[in-house]
Amino acid sequence: MSDDHSHHMHPAPNTMLPDTMGTHDMNAGGHKCGGEGGGHMMMQMTFYFGFTNVELLFSGLVINSVGEMVGACIGVFLMAVLYEGLKIGREFLLRRNQVNVRYNSMPVPGGDGTMLMETHKTVGQRMLSLAHLLQTVLHIIQVVVSYFLMLVFMTYNGYLCIAVAAGAGVGYFLFSWKKAVVVDITEHCH
Repeated sequence: MSDDHSHHMHPAPNTMLPDTMGTHDMNAGGHKCGGEGGGHMMMQMTFYFGFTNVELLFSGLVINSVGEMVGACIGVFLMAVLYEGLKIGREFLLRRNQVNVRYNSMPVPGGDGTMLMETHKTVGQRMLSLAHLLQTVLHIIQVVVSYFLMLVFMTYNGYLCIAVAAGAGVGYFLFSWKKAVVVDITEHCH
């Protein structure tokens, strides 16, 4: 009797849900594992450019044509633009609703032995306010959108990954150009 167990097919530890479509195109992002019928679909771990049998975020949302992929890329692109807009919008709202602004000055030694005055701005906001509630809701939306974009990128579909990156770039270009950047030269942890 031989110890050859090659006739047994065991799913890999990083498998996804069972393939309910019956087949799964290897060029679209997975490999069939197991026998006919109840096998598992392995998660794609390399970048690929395909547009058939590409699951997008939900098991029922499957891309199977060029038109569906173009539509998905446009939607993902807009989601990435929205994400960048949310980040900048929240910063704008926070600055607009600031209360309790205090300025603290403290002496710091200069390079030639002189004393320089360094001023820090401290800003507070009330916890029980409409502005803080709005910030909280926008933060939740921002977190959900960011995780959706991460999961889209984790499909490893090249078209979808390009849409995420391009949307983030366009969103940054559109929304961040007016963002004032203040750099504290004494801060070393950027």
